[in-house]
Amino acid sequence: MAFSVVKSLTGFLLLLNFSMYVIVAAIAGWALNKAIDHSYVIGSNGTVPTGFSFSPMFFPIGNEATGFLVIFSLIAAVVGAGSCVSGIHHLRVWSTESLASSASSAMTAWGLTLLAMGLACKEIHIHGRSPKLIALESFLIILSGTKLFYLMLIHAGFFGGRFFAHEDTHVVTATPDPPKGSTATA
Repeated sequence: MAFSVVKSLTGFLLLLNFSMYVIVAAIAGWALNKAIDHSYVIGSNGTVPTGFSFSPMFFPIGNEATGFLVIFSLIAAVVGAGSCVSGIHHLRVWSTESLASSASSAMTAWGLTLLAMGLACKEIHIHGRSPKLIALESFLIILSGTKLFYLMLIHAGFFGGRFFAHEDTHVVTATPDPPKGSTATA
């Protein structure tokens, strides 16, 4: 009974995390597209005017931390969505081998999400951001908690005793050799 609750809660968290990573990727992609489409004012002789900061990390919609936040959010969203796909495979198979791959990809995604969340906290501290960036920050903060809860759940499920190794499924058909020093009786 408890085993099915762990699996169903893990499945719910996987779907929640996947949908939130897709939303984070969409908002961060929008912000990156807006920054790319932003036109820089260049003088008539083809030079950048003095006092103008020409930086590839300049985003016209936020503050100084926005560029780093958007880039790391995109990376975390792609890796996080991939780890959710690995988690779905683990949920289907539920073996020790699938736990290893699912847990390692989830730990990587969680680490990148924590990095993006730290940049979101820095952006909150600086102030001066748009409502869409506030939504991005909120999703990253929530995702860091739900991903950690997912990691704890799949490891708690491992200690529940319902995992099986690939070797456990094979049946030995050969008879073992008799112990040394004994005679075989017919």
